[in-house]
Amino acid sequence: MRAVAVNEFGGDPKVVDLAKPTPGRGELLVEIAAAAVNPFDWKVADGMLGGSMEHTFPLVLGSDFAGTVVDLGADTTRFSVGDRVFGSVLRAPVGAVGAYAEFLTVPSEGLVASAADLDPARAAALPTAAGTALGLLEAGGVLAGQTVLLVGAAGGVGTFVTQLAAARDVRVLAVTRGVGAAGMGALGAAETYDAADGIVVDKVRSDHPDGVDALVDLVSGAADFAAYARLIRDGGVALSTQFVADPDELGRRGIEAINHNQKSTARLYDRLADELRARRITVPIEARLPLSDAPSAIARSRLGGARGKTVILP
Repeated sequence: MRAVAVNEFGGDPKVVDLAKPTPGRGELLVEIAAAAVNPFDWKVADGMLGGSMEHTFPLVLGSDFAGTVVDLGADTTRFSVGDRVFGSVLRAPVGAVGAYAEFLTVPSEGLVASAADLDPARAAALPTAAGTALGLLEAGGVLAGQTVLLVGAAGGVGTFVTQLAAARDVRVLAVTRGVGAAGMGALGAAETYDAADGIVVDKVRSDHPDGVDALVDLVSGAADFAAYARLIRDGGVALSTQFVADPDELGRRGIEAINHNQKSTARLYDRLADELRARRITVPIEARLPLSDAPSAIARSRLGGARGKTVILP
């Protein structure tokens, strides 16, 4: 089968020919219909997990997928051949299985859910991005009627945070780079701030002198995050996916600091599918690319500035 892999940490991703995997006990063999591109993928290829998990090379990239079950290992009862599924895969040795491929194996009791009536490209885009978005809102205890300042609102995770928050009657102040009010407003943002020329703390403070209830920051380093956090009302919450929230500094103001590390479950994926079916979220897909273009898609992801999701179609 064809797959996209690296031969060493930091190596250039290439399309390679590998043996088609065989499902082991309790596993599904899935023929991939779509795989989502996430920054996590190239970070793994660069060795982010090198000190914590065993790896193997060539290291097949990609974690989020959607496809059809084409074979079952022994003692597999949760799904049947022909079922359409979506989910994510990451297990030791890292790289033995990946979503940027024509087939993969995944534990039937693992991070996999039914995609029976979902478009595969949209289903593949859900696990990491939408799962993180829902996890952030729930970790922060964000409630209807509150105001959230969302930094990095136009990216893969940010577009889902915007939609999920708006569907829960949360007022979203979206901070983007180059994406205007029309685009973010269509996703549910109440106001949009363009940070193309730098952080927009003064503008937000002018518009909201009483501050905001929560900060969800998907992109900022420590200095910019601290500046945005000064907009939070005492007693609010500040969440970072870049692990730059300082609990000591924020705690002195009674602000909860959360460096969010997403822990996903199959049940969470079922909930995301329900959100999509109920049209409380849509999946903004920026590009649909063949497997041969996956290396260039990874290069673009490294540069940042994504608008919605990029999906690989083997």
